Amino acid sequence: MKYPRTFRASVAVVGAAALILPLASCSGADGGSDSGTTEISFLLPTSENNTTAIDTLIEAFEAENPDITVKLETQPAGTEGDNLTKTKLATGEMNDVFFYNSGSLFQGLSPDQYLVDLSDESWVADVDPKMIDSVSTDNGIYGAPWGSTQAGGILYSKTIYEELGLEIPASWAEYAANNEKIKAAGKTAVVQTYGDTFSSQLYVLGDFANVLAQDPEWAEDYTAGKKKFADQPALQGFLNLETSFKEGWLNEDFASARFEEAIGWLAMGEAAHYPMQTGAIASLAQNYPDQVNDVGVFPIPAQDAAHTSLTVWLPNAMYIPKTTEGDELVAAKKFLAFLNSPAGCDVQNEHIVPSGPYAISTCELPDDVPAMLKDMQMYVDAGKSNSALEYLSPIKGPNLENILVEVGSGIRSAQDGAALYDEDVKKQAMQLGLEGW
Repeated sequence: MKYPRTFRASVAVVGAAALILPLASCSGADGGSDSGTTEISFLLPTSENNTTAIDTLIEAFEAENPDITVKLETQPAGTEGDNLTKTKLATGEMNDVFFYNSGSLFQGLSPDQYLVDLSDESWVADVDPKMIDSVSTDNGIYGAPWGSTQAGGILYSKTIYEELGLEIPASWAEYAANNEKIKAAGKTAVVQTYGDTFSSQLYVLGDFANVLAQDPEWAEDYTAGKKKFADQPALQGFLNLETSFKEGWLNEDFASARFEEAIGWLAMGEAAHYPMQTGAIASLAQNYPDQVNDVGVFPIPAQDAAHTSLTVWLPNAMYIPKTTEGDELVAAKKFLAFLNSPAGCDVQNEHIVPSGPYAISTCELPDDVPAMLKDMQMYVDAGKSNSALEYLSPIKGPNLENILVEVGSGIRSAQDGAALYDEDVKKQAMQLGLEGW
């Protein structure tokens, strides 16, 4: 398997965090119609969606390709959808084009066995090498990027920073000093929202670029069973979470607060910091459009300022199963090419709020990107960014978010939580047949 080694600053900025998708009508995967057009089916997960973007994309594609019709089909997101995707591939019933994760979860699809190799497609030359690695094996390139990258760090209230005369912290000590000043001013220093358990992970996952800054081979050694979260430098993310609780920086309702509430507190200058991904900008822009430039982002501060780097998540991708053949295969490849053409990128820019760099050079950010993305671009351009662990290793245990809720609530120590997570990932590594575990 191939995994990316570094996130290159050559990537240009834009994006929507994840494809928050739609939709509707269902069609068979056998293609064709009585009108002489070729019909392809396009499978997407259901979630909070942007039907306008997808509908506009398909409309624009069909206008350029009047002999091709694209029909949408949906399935649940999350674990249920993941299982359905693997079942459809294994039974030969997958749609002509489908949307799925890149990185470690993509590797779990047995891509060499089930997916069409896209290595010879013309758009591949424009894709960032990190994205290529996240949808590749040693035998082929299987995915076309859709959406954009996003960063994981500390979202912060520019209003509070201005009001209190605070500087962006480069080290953890500076971050801690800011939090004490914010507390003294009677505002919430750090928001945690364990009512949405996924949000507990950002202090750890967002710290990974700092881990690589100290130990560039950490991900490779971790995959080989040689490095653990219970040891430094990876332990630091757990310690950061523990420290934020012990120092009293958190909102009183951290155990039940929700993601959407946190975005509102940041937007209105009621809370200063929220460890989160820049994909949150979609909620910010929708619910607080007048405050969209009042929220910025900086990396999770490292203990040593020299190591502070921004952790970046790559976009997911579109794939074609090997069961798509003949005219349908030709049409499906045209559809993927359109997604990453300037026309396809224009649709994304018009209808999807950007959350970070695009992973293909044919897509460029509009000039009026929100402040959060300008902040992110600064770290990318300075070479102070790196890929999230999931693009460098296939190992991620299923219980991380629940373990981190316990650490962040003072129920379990950082050291115990990290050790427990090391046991959690051991089970998965052994299931994957990785050596060293």
